[in-house]
Amino acid sequence: MTSTSRTAGPDRWQHYGASPRGHRSLSRLHWDWYQRMGPGAELLGDLASRTVAELGAGAGHQAAYVAAELKAARVIAVDSSTAQHSRGSDLHADVPGLDFVHDDAAAYLRDHPSSLDAVYSIFGALDFSDPQTLLPSAAVALRPGGTLVFSTLAHYRTGAPPETECRPADIPTRMPDGRLGTMRRWVLGASVWKELLDEHGFDVVHGDAVQDAGRDGEAPVGTTLLRARKKRGSEAPHLLSHEVPA
Repeated sequence: MTSTSRTAGPDRWQHYGASPRGHRSLSRLHWDWYQRMGPGAELLGDLASRTVAELGAGAGHQAAYVAAELKAARVIAVDSSTAQHSRGSDLHADVPGLDFVHDDAAAYLRDHPSSLDAVYSIFGALDFSDPQTLLPSAAVALRPGGTLVFSTLAHYRTGAPPETECRPADIPTRMPDGRLGTMRRWVLGASVWKELLDEHGFDVVHGDAVQDAGRDGEAPVGTTLLRARKKRGSEAPHLLSHEVPA
């Protein structure tokens, strides 16, 4: 299934969608930057007979895993990039219960009120869309008690600290014609995310700080991982720290 995209401007993800890397089967679900540590699919809970959406699904590897291995009734892989949408559709067209939707994530969510049991994003749309638009849209689309899980950068890739208020930064990217350009990314402190979630109808029920010191010349990267629930009683976040040696 494909919806009509309501995105505007050049596809800043075209070079990712044109990547020669083919089908990638996952052995488990990872949320951290380097995809090798920390919590896994348990954060999504039991998805049997549930409808799930991934926001910013890219090539669809995680969405295919959720559909095939976690046995969700339906997984909707939403991405605003024409190239990424095409790549994901081509790679995983044979996965039962998996639909690729080419659309703006917030617009899709607003158009499907109370239709989802869980929404998740792994360095996806929640990194590259205004959370003050996307979070209330997710609350609209989730059924009462529905779950939102997402991972995002705990700090800038340069090592600079995250923002202490809800504001984006312009980060470099490559435009479809090969020229260098920029796109907006929200790199926010964990406390800012928690305030935004509370403001837009969510209770944070779990939080992780996943720290990876890097291996073989990799840069150290910290991941903020949050699990929230729509319209439930407040529960103090349980903060963990997962570390891997350099």
